Order: sequence, then structure tokens, then C-alpha cells
Amino acid sequence: MVFSSATFLFLFLPVVIAAYLLAPRGLHNAVLIGASLFFYLWGEPHWFWVLLASVIGTYWAGFFLQPRFSPRQRKWALTLGLVFNLGLLGFFKYANFLTGNVDRAARFLGWGHPPALPPIHLPIGISFFTFQALSFLIDVYRGTCPPQLSFPRLLLFKSMFPQLIAGPIVRYKDVARDLKDRNLDLDDWTIGAQRFVVGLARKVILANPLGAVADQIFALPFASLSTPVAWLGLLCYTLQLYYDFSGYSDMAIGLGRMFGFTFPENFNFPYCSRSIQEFWRRWHMSLSAWFRDYLYIPLGGNRHGPLQTGRNLLIVFGLCGFWHGASWNFVVWGFFHGFFLIVERIGLGKLLERCWPPLAHGYALLVVGIGWVFFRSADLPSSFHYLAALSGHGADPLHAELAARYLNGEVLFCLAAGIFFAGPAARFEPLASQSTEAGTGLLLRYGLHLALLMLCLGYVASSTYNPFIYFRF
Repeated sequence: MVFSSATFLFLFLPVVIAAYLLAPRGLHNAVLIGASLFFYLWGEPHWFWVLLASVIGTYWAGFFLQPRFSPRQRKWALTLGLVFNLGLLGFFKYANFLTGNVDRAARFLGWGHPPALPPIHLPIGISFFTFQALSFLIDVYRGTCPPQLSFPRLLLFKSMFPQLIAGPIVRYKDVARDLKDRNLDLDDWTIGAQRFVVGLARKVILANPLGAVADQIFALPFASLSTPVAWLGLLCYTLQLYYDFSGYSDMAIGLGRMFGFTFPENFNFPYCSRSIQEFWRRWHMSLSAWFRDYLYIPLGGNRHGPLQTGRNLLIVFGLCGFWHGASWNFVVWGFFHGFFLIVERIGLGKLLERCWPPLAHGYALLVVGIGWVFFRSADLPSSFHYLAALSGHGADPLHAELAARYLNGEVLFCLAAGIFFAGPAARFEPLASQSTEAGTGLLLRYGLHLALLMLCLGYVASSTYNPFIYFRF
């Protein structure tokens, strides 16, 4: 049940909002828990127990992390909690990948076929709620947040539907106070609703039409993929991924605000970056901060010289890529970004700071775009074929797909709007509360958001293309 589906917009969300508003304040958490569990059950009726197992395991590990237990007991509790959650993630997300690679290696060496695992279903959102559990346990162990002895509150933290299946990655300490007590504030509802509408528009008006074109082009065989078409497909996918993911983050942040929670921001115009270092300060910021705080800094960060810093960057971004999906494509994508981060640290970064800004911007976009080829393609051979087409080795234009056939009025509008709104020239404050604005300006702003909502609902009702690109997470 994705946020941009008719089921969510016309049935689930109105019912949850009505139940939340009508319920006494003491039952608000219960309403959200019930709604969140139903939301997850709708998409994962057979693997719902994986989420519950993660919550129960995290709760008991957190219980034994209280200061009243000995240091040895607390260390064991942390270790078991981390191993349990990582074990769930490893089995469901990576078991088939690992056994498949073992099988290929065994056949290559002439050792026959080892026993194969049947296909294992990947529970939706397991990467997100696993990272939530890890950060909670580590923060409690470090003493930066208290243990949560209320099982219902921990269950709500881990299962809250606005942030259950997509970013941003919310840490327990970000919402600890709100889980315990929060006000039903009209300004929060107003700002949250407007933020949700903006995110919905990013998803259904921009990301979906561009994604339809990207899907068609990336599905073309190499023999018919011309260079102009390959570049058009990459541009469409680059914008689709940004508006889909940032739109989902906007919707999640808006929904959280409507129910009294403040989630962290996740994007800050990443395609305006002039280096890969800057890109990762702007793209999926909650994930970047997670890897920085729980992996990069514990490994030593940049405190022990350039060689260890480079090693740490490769480890972090290799695992970052592997976190995104059980595929060599994602591993290559992670190492690809790690390589450029190392190059920038040893000198390229200073050169980029001094060079002509548009040139630095073009470099960052080119590197990010090449990386997206590995992110989007089905496998490594497909990635290299696509890169060959981009580099001018595509099919003969006389016997190939032509870019013009994809460029109808809607696609041209989405490309122009997508490029414009990806830059800071489009920066504006689309949100307003009754306490900060009044009169004609407030009515005009509400009217614009209402019109945008009606347009989005029309798209949702009339379109059959509404991909959920986070299924692998």
C-alpha cells in the first residue's frame, strides 16, 4: 500500500486520520500502532512475523542494556541484539545472493553443484527497520538515549507506517519525546498536510512519467540502443529517482508531522553538488549520517592518515551499496562512489573548489549519472552495455530507437520541471501555518495546495503506472 496509491489516499489515510482525531489523547499511540500493523500486513501478510521478531528481539536486548546491569551483561545484550537483527537481514536479503555466488564459483572450479536454497522472499522495508533497531541498541549502549521499557512505544517506533518502508531513517532519539507525549497541534497538521501534498506531486506528476520512459529505454536490447536514447533514459532515471525518493521522504515527513512527530530531513538539492563529497552531504542524508555515526567514525574516520581513511571509505560505501540490494551492481556502485571520494580527498577536491563552478557541477553530475547506470541496470553486463551506448558506441542511428519518439508533451514538461525544481533557483517555502501567515496570503497558499492535491488525485485515479522502487529495501 504505497503512499501514492488510491487505496492509501482514498481509504486508509482518511480512516486513520478520523480515528486519530476522534480517539482520546491517551489512545493516540494505540491508533497509530493498529494502523501501522494493518499497513504492513496489507503488503506482507505472510512475513509480518519478521517485523514482530525484530521488535521483540530489540526490546529484550534493550532491556538488558539498562545501567543497572553489569558491563559484561550489557555488552552481551548489545552483541546478541545486533547479531539477531543482522541475522534476519542477512538471511532474507542476502542468503540467495551468497549461495548463488557459491554455486557459480563451485561450477567454475569443477566442484559440482552445492545444495541450493529455494527463493527467499524479501520482506518489504527490512533494511530500514533493521537499521532503526541497530541505531537504537547502539545509542542505548553508548548512553546517548535511555532504554525504552514500554513495549508499545518501541513497537510504534519500529512499525510507524509513515517511515516503515522508505526513508528517512528515523533514529529513536529523534522521536523519543514524541513517543511519550505530543500535542494535537493545528499548525503541525497544516504544515504536515502541505508537505505531504508537495511530496505526492513530486511522485505522481514528475517521477512516474519520467520513470515510464526510463523503464522502456533501460529495457531496450543493446543492439537497438542509440547514444541519444541512452542519454535520454539516463536523464529520465536520474530525475525519476530523485523525485520518487525525495517525494516519498516529503510524504513521510509530512505524515509524521501531522501525527506529532518530527522526522529528519533527507534531501537538500543533491544535484546542485560540485563534488561527490558534497553530493553525499545532500543525498539521502539520514542514511549518510547513519553510516558516518555507526560505521565510518568507529572504524577511525579520517583520524589515522590517508591510507586508513581510504580503506574506511571503501568499506563504508561498499557496505552502503550492498545495503541497497543483494547484487554485484550495488556493490560496484558503492565502491564507485567510494573511489571518487578518495580521489577528492587526496587532491581533486581542492582542485574542484578552485575551478569554474559549472565545470565542477558537470563533473559531479557525470559521476553520479554513471553510478546510476549500475544502480538501475539488471546486471553488470547490462550496465557495461549501457555505458558503451552512452560513450558513443550505441546502435547505428538508422537502425536504432530514436529519442524523439519518447518526447511527447508530458515528458518534455516533466524534464523541464524536473531540471528546474532540482536546483536552488526553485527554492521556496511552500508550507505555512496559521501562526505565521494570515489573510489573503494564507488562503492563496491553501488554495494552491488544494489545487495541487486535486491534480495529484486525478493522476492517481487515471494512471496505472505507479512503481514502488524500494521493494528491494
